[in-house]
Amino acid sequence: MNQTDNTLVRVAILDLYEGVANQGMRCLREILNQYADAANLNLEWDEFEVRREEQLPDLTYDIYISSGGPGSPLESKGSSWENKFFNWIKDVETYNTSNNNSVKKKVFFICHSFQLACSYFEIAKVCKRKSTAFGIFPVHLMHNAQDEPVFGGMNNPFYSVDSRDYQVVEPNHALIQKMGGTILAIEKERPHVPLERAVMAIRFNENMIGTQFHPEADAVGMTMYLQTEEKKKTVIDNYGFAKWESMIDHLNDPDKIMWTYSHILPNFLNESIENFQPA
Repeated sequence: MNQTDNTLVRVAILDLYEGVANQGMRCLREILNQYADAANLNLEWDEFEVRREEQLPDLTYDIYISSGGPGSPLESKGSSWENKFFNWIKDVETYNTSNNNSVKKKVFFICHSFQLACSYFEIAKVCKRKSTAFGIFPVHLMHNAQDEPVFGGMNNPFYSVDSRDYQVVEPNHALIQKMGGTILAIEKERPHVPLERAVMAIRFNENMIGTQFHPEADAVGMTMYLQTEEKKKTVIDNYGFAKWESMIDHLNDPDKIMWTYSHILPNFLNESIENFQPA
C-alpha cells in the first residue's frame, strides 16, 4: 500500500484497558506510526477511554481499532460503559448498512473487545476458561480463511500472543452465516483435552473483524517487557521458568510473533484504506 496524495486517514483507538498498565496501546500506536511511514500516508489517530471515562468515537473516523483489556467480559453486562460500547457498534452497523454511505467504516476488535462483540452479536458463548491462557500459542486457520485478506500471507498454523481468562465457544454457525460472517481461526488442537476448541478469529460482517489473540504484540517490546525483573518474576512464579524461557524463544523467532505483527493489522489497514474509494 502506497498512497502519495495528501488524503487524511483518521483512526480511532478504543482503549478498554481501564487505566491498567499494558503493552497493547503502545503496540497499536507503533503499528500505526510504522504503517503511515511505510505507506507515505497522512494518518492521524485519537484515543478513547471506554471503560472509566465512557468515551466513544463518533462516526467521522475512517477506521476503528478496539483494544484488549483486563477483567471479565461477563461482569460488565448491563454496565453504563458496555451499553454505550454496544450502542456504538450498532451506530457503526447502521451507518454501514445505509445505501447513502458508499464508503464504509472498518472495525477491528482485539481480545476483550472481541469477546464483547461476540456477546453483542449473540453468535457464541463467552465463558471463563478452566485455566488462564498465557503465552505464545499456535492458531489454526479455517478453510474459509483462505479468502480473507486480513490473514493474507499467514502460515497455518501461525503463532500469537494469548493472555486471557475467558473464551469464545459454541458458535452459532447458522447465525454467523446469516449475518455474512465467517469463523476464521480456532485455537490449537489438544487431543488429550476433552474440551471444545475456542474460536480465535471471526469476520463478523463485511466491515467488522476481530481476534481473540493479540495481533498487535511486537517481539522487541514484549521481549524487553518480559525481561524486566518484575515481569520475569511474575511469570516464573505463576507459570514456571520453562514458560518464561519458551516465550522469549518464540518472540525472537522471525516466523512466529514477528510475522503475525507484520501481517494481520497491516493487512487490515491495507484493506480498509483500499476500500475508501466508493463502490
